[in-house]
Order: sequence, then structure tokens, then C-alpha cells
Amino acid sequence: MTQTQINFKTAPGHQVLAAAGKKALRPGGFTATEQLFTWANFQPGDTVLELAASFGYSAIALAQRYGVQVVGVEKNPDSVARAQANVAAAGLDGQVKIIEGDIFHLEQIPDQFDYVLAEAILTMQSATGKAKILAGIGDRLKPGGHFLSHELRVNRSNADTIHRELSSTIRVNANPLSPQEWMAACQAVGLTIESHDVGPMTLLNPQIIAKEEGLPTLIKMGWNMLTRPVLRQRVLAMRDTFLRHGDDLGYVVICAQKEG
Repeated sequence: MTQTQINFKTAPGHQVLAAAGKKALRPGGFTATEQLFTWANFQPGDTVLELAASFGYSAIALAQRYGVQVVGVEKNPDSVARAQANVAAAGLDGQVKIIEGDIFHLEQIPDQFDYVLAEAILTMQSATGKAKILAGIGDRLKPGGHFLSHELRVNRSNADTIHRELSSTIRVNANPLSPQEWMAACQAVGLTIESHDVGPMTLLNPQIIAKEEGLPTLIKMGWNMLTRPVLRQRVLAMRDTFLRHGDDLGYVVICAQKEG
């Protein structure tokens, strides 16, 4: 998505950050995702369903790195077309498939998978939406399969205030849960928690961006913010919210298994 295609004043936060040049759009960055992959212990030939696959970059990286078979589901038809082109350019047509679909209707995907991966997706859903998507995830897992989750966590005592400020700042209805609530939501659909971990919000930490995404990315973001005042205002407002609630806001990663 190019910078001319979105209204920086009203666009969702992840679109603004992507336009600024940010690569890792998850609350715990690449570090938290790597923890999930360590727990998963992918083997060549394993099957992975990725929710909200966007342009297919993470699906392609998974296939190249681990030799797994990936199906990515994405709702936006333009993103699907771009992802399919990216898959073809990578020479992975036989290993990665990006399909148009709705994460609220995973029953339309006929196969079951060894893994379902969902990052920074459930946070944006209501309680009813979270439950419906998680039920669909459980149905799409093979017996013994694993759900890999990376979401925003909140200290429950300050949740209402954070919910209001996040929704105002990032322009989406963010509904993070406490780690205990995230795990309970997984357990409610028959998933057994095997591992979980928590950590700080690193989305707009300059040191983490430089370490995980490289100094050129940090410089690019700085230049884009310097030359585009509205973009700068949005990014700084998000960072201010994250810093203000730093003690109560962060990420949670969960690996949960479907009973065999």
C-alpha cells in the first residue's frame, strides 16, 4: 500500500506504520514471533494455515525457511492478487497458496492443518468475534495440531482506559486481554495450553526497530515522518500511548494444542 492510497488522519494504525516503512507490525516484533516458531519446531512437509496473510511475505518466509506447506487466507482481493504474484515470483507456487477468504468463516476451508498461525488479529475483535474465530481455528487443526498466537496483552485493572485510548489512537476497536483471559479463550474451544510467554510492547521502540529490522528501516521511518507531518503526528501519538501505558501493555505468545 503506497502512501498516496491512504488517508493518514483516519487510516488504521497498521496501515500508517506500514506506510512509514515499518516491517514488523506485531506487538512483540520479530522476537515474539521467533519464540512461537521455536515452540512449533516445524518439520519439512508440515502444513500451516496463516490467517490474514496480507501480501504473503510471512507465508513465503515460512516455506523457504522450514520447508512447510502454507495456505494463507486473506480477505482483501487486491492483497490476495499481490500475494499470489509474490508467491509466483519466489517460485513457490507448489508450496504456498494464498486464497481469498474470511477469518470468520474458516469452515469454508476444507482441509485441516498441523498448525494455525494468527498474529495481531484476535485483538481487534469483540468477545463474540474472538470466540467465533477461535472455534474456527480449532476446527481447522488436525488432532494433535497446534495453534500459534501472538497478540496484544493488557493488565486487566487498567483495561478500560487502555481500550479507549488505543481505539482512539490506532483507529481500530482494539480489545486486548490479559494473558489469563487469552489462555482461557483458547481453552474454551478445546485447546490445551502448552507454552506461553509475555513481554513489553516493542512496536515503536527505536532500539528494537534498529536491531530487528535494521538501521535502514529506522532511517526510512524517520525520513518519512520528517517529510509527512500528518504521518508523524499519527506515529508519535501511537508511541505516546504505548509509552504511557508501558507497565500495563505488551504482548503475549501462546502455543496451544488440539487434543488428539
